[in-house]
Amino acid sequence: MQIDEEFKRFKQIREELNLTQSAFADELGISATTADIERGRTRIPGQVVKELLRKYSINPLWLFGDSKQKYLQPDKLLMSPRVVTVDNAGKDNIVLVSAKAAAGYPNNIGDAQWFETLPAFSIPLPEFRNATFRGFQVEGDSMLPVLHSGEWIVGKALDDWEDVNPKQIYVVVTVDSILVKKIQQESQSTFINLISSNPEYSPIKLDRSEIKEIWIVSSKLTFDLEADNKQVSLLTLHSEMRELKEEMRKLVKDVVSK
Repeated sequence: MQIDEEFKRFKQIREELNLTQSAFADELGISATTADIERGRTRIPGQVVKELLRKYSINPLWLFGDSKQKYLQPDKLLMSPRVVTVDNAGKDNIVLVSAKAAAGYPNNIGDAQWFETLPAFSIPLPEFRNATFRGFQVEGDSMLPVLHSGEWIVGKALDDWEDVNPKQIYVVVTVDSILVKKIQQESQSTFINLISSNPEYSPIKLDRSEIKEIWIVSSKLTFDLEADNKQVSLLTLHSEMRELKEEMRKLVKDVVSK
């Protein structure tokens, strides 16, 4: 039996989102799984078409093979995290993705059970409220001198391309990797360039469709503190100036007394 184009494209959407048939069904409000639709046994309900448009900006005409334009809102990122874990009080956790776990992150982006195996914590500060945050471990030296390999960064989920700032650092989750870079958008194009702070690394060019999630880096955790030599020098200079002023006062006082 030949499967119609709409079923192939429906399956393509799920695979691009890295969701299981069961997880995709939950996203779309379908009971059981999406298996029957993907096999062409069940027509795509109108409510599902509506959800695909509302949640992922999928053009219904593209879905049914009548248009080449896949998205109706190409400027929307629509890459909110698929899985969010919560603590006993029902508040969002900050899941930690180590350098080792990062290798499996893109393939498990919609797997709630996989995320439950990762460590998580919460920070009771106002800066970490009313948003979803995730922690990632930096690997490599492409973002030197700002970020060092082994440091941890905390990112806030980004929802819209309009909020991308070329001066900010982001965690970019693609179909097969996690990258920590600055983002430079190309005008009148769906392509972006990922820029490293380390000039030894060349920009990486990607199409937006290759990106699954973006997190704006809001803070970092480091466990390798070193004294800031410049700051130490300034403190030393300040102390020496104060001693010199004191010596001058004594000298003037002695001269006056004589």
